[in-house]
Amino acid sequence: MINKPYRPGAVGALLDIYEQAISDFKAVIEDIPDGMLTVITDPVTADENCRSVQTILTHVVSSGFNYATSIDRLKGHTVETKSKVFHQTIEAYVHDLTNVFAYTEKVFSSIEDNELEQFDDSLKIKARWGQVYDIEQMTEHAIVHILRHKRQLEKIKLRFRSDA
Repeated sequence: MINKPYRPGAVGALLDIYEQAISDFKAVIEDIPDGMLTVITDPVTADENCRSVQTILTHVVSSGFNYATSIDRLKGHTVETKSKVFHQTIEAYVHDLTNVFAYTEKVFSSIEDNELEQFDDSLKIKARWGQVYDIEQMTEHAIVHILRHKRQLEKIKLRFRSDA
């Protein structure tokens, strides 16, 4: 039995689960050949973020930074949004995903458990798509976002294998 250290409290639980989701996501993408990044995997989608592995990974990284940035701004910090960066290697995306979590961990270093859940909308984050979230909800959204795109990439990998 592995003796895994867990972070304390509700904040620690969110960070542990998010870190695991990112780790599982990285495990899915690590064996994708760099040459497959720009292959159009969904030519009919209306979502430019889902046209290729590269656009999906760029979207996941950008969103991860933006979720943490929105929480940081809620805490009163002035933080600029990171621009999307399209990489040519899986290794670069794995590195970015590590940085997404490190940045999120830094943002959460000043958040207490009792700040996670809010009922007053003035203490919540208004996402660019109009939804209003407290810190816990935004973090849960970030976790599920990773999981949904992990599933999407697993399906793409299955198609790559069957086409080969």
